[in-house]
Amino acid sequence: MFKLYFFLFVAFLNSCINGYDGSLMGGINAMKYYQTYFNMETVGSGTGLVFSVYTVGNIVGSFFCGPFTDWWGRRWGMFIGASIIIAGTCTQAPATSRAMFTGGRFILGFGVATCATAGPSYVAEMSHPAWRGTLTGLYNTFWFVGGIPATWALYGTEHIESDLSWRLPIWFQAVAPGLVMLGCLFCPETPRWLVSNDRHEEAIRVMARYHGEGDRNSPIVLLTYREMIEEIATEGSDKRWWDYKDLFNSKSAWWRLSCVVGMAFFGQWSGNGAVSYFMPVLLNQIGVKEERTQLLYNAILNVISFVMATIGARFVDRLGRRVVLLVGTSLFVVWWTIITTLTALYGTEENDNTYGSRSAIAFIYIFGITYSFSYTPLQALYPVECLSYETRAKGMGMYNLFVNIAAFFNTYAIPTVWQRIKWRFYFVYIAWDVFEVVFIYFLFVETKGRTLEEINEIFEAPYPKRKSMQKHIVVITDRGILDKGLEEHY
Repeated sequence: MFKLYFFLFVAFLNSCINGYDGSLMGGINAMKYYQTYFNMETVGSGTGLVFSVYTVGNIVGSFFCGPFTDWWGRRWGMFIGASIIIAGTCTQAPATSRAMFTGGRFILGFGVATCATAGPSYVAEMSHPAWRGTLTGLYNTFWFVGGIPATWALYGTEHIESDLSWRLPIWFQAVAPGLVMLGCLFCPETPRWLVSNDRHEEAIRVMARYHGEGDRNSPIVLLTYREMIEEIATEGSDKRWWDYKDLFNSKSAWWRLSCVVGMAFFGQWSGNGAVSYFMPVLLNQIGVKEERTQLLYNAILNVISFVMATIGARFVDRLGRRVVLLVGTSLFVVWWTIITTLTALYGTEENDNTYGSRSAIAFIYIFGITYSFSYTPLQALYPVECLSYETRAKGMGMYNLFVNIAAFFNTYAIPTVWQRIKWRFYFVYIAWDVFEVVFIYFLFVETKGRTLEEINEIFEAPYPKRKSMQKHIVVITDRGILDKGLEEHY
């Protein structure tokens, strides 16, 4: 199991890569030497372009990451993505022009798309079934393991009186992908990929060693292998790089896609985009204008968010995916209503009410904490669970595409619109979060307590959401696996 945790840790590092950049650019955007060197401002169309080109690279990469991960496997998919990210870092860090800097960010985004597809797929397929929810939930919490060093690196280099103040943190971006490339050489391939490529003996050995404590006849190995044989086609659409029709060719496929796309947009448009990328701007709006203090607030929020996301990863198995999402999203409506009110009252230049400003900061923190607990663990876990094996890599590529379409809005539209309407933009978040609650209640299925193959039964039902609320039973006796079915049958 300790070896297995090492392999999963290597996959977790793919999430660090994205987290590092997400926190890095928010801080660099506020640094005077960066602004002076490239003639940039904190907000505006130029800033929006630099932020959004990373997203554009991610969108383009979304069409390649599925085939990469299906053709060569999950671990080599991670290797390919990490190598592209290192190339992007080597372009961005020594950049001598805005065009070169922007090009490096495009390459980074392209590589991250592959890592964001191969990484969570590897974790979900390689984790022990009893801990899949917690371990795959932990994958996305490592966004903060990347984000925390980024914010503290910026806080530490901010005092350097040269361009090294922003170049050095960018060079550090090569650390996580370098570790991924090295670690992938020691990782086994996932049993599901091996079965789908007709390498059954290798798949059984991997499951026996890391899931069955060396016993090929372990019930968990027998059950999982039998379900793989029943559900995974060796001639599925994952063998055809151009074939995306299984994502759209049936009612069950459309329901799966609704859950996947819903999670993609909800994870980006709940209000976290403003907090993650533009924390310094928000703080400036409510009276915290000193650059070093803004960076400190951003760094502290990342540490707290990581702790809450880690706790949330454990609760997705205890409470269930739907409960966590419904409660968390409902609280978003409350928090943004309060933040909007406080910013309207105390977010003016002439404001001298420090208690009002501090209250607004506190609720921005509370929103970030709630988001980290409820959404961060599920952003990788939920879409992976909702996709069948044959469509998992391409489906995660589609998920990544929609995430970045949503993120493009965050990184380009928000700074542009913010200049015109300021805090009134928060009303959009309030209305959208209300819509999210309704959508989740009626369409999102519960995936807790099932193997990846058993989840397929949910989407074949006439109303998958209702089917998913019924408990699933597996009966194992000394005569083997006798039956499995719904609780109501017993």
